[in-house]
Amino acid sequence: MTNIPWSVVSGGILATIVLIGIFAFWRMLKDRRSGFPLKDERTQKITGTAATYAFYIGSYFMIALMLVNFLNEEFTRVPLLETGYALVISILVQSLTFIVVQAYLTRKGDF
Repeated sequence: MTNIPWSVVSGGILATIVLIGIFAFWRMLKDRRSGFPLKDERTQKITGTAATYAFYIGSYFMIALMLVNFLNEEFTRVPLLETGYALVISILVQSLTFIVVQAYLTRKGDF
């Protein structure tokens, strides 16, 4: 993690956050103007179910990652992943799981 040009990466992260914020705000305004409620019982249930699945899958992934890293360090004396990479990978797995499960349950139809 030392040879990365952090000024470029930081600018990319900032641009991504701003673009996602603009898209979310635009989507919220579009939904509000359409006259449909932003949250009803179905979307709250879908979001809760997706969050529960993402939490469990992310937790099991982190436990497995820690176990593999621990065993690799015990047998080879070299850690498999640095702490920063492990945290980033864990957050990505949990976030992507939430997005995928929520999209699946939303398109599934009657829930």
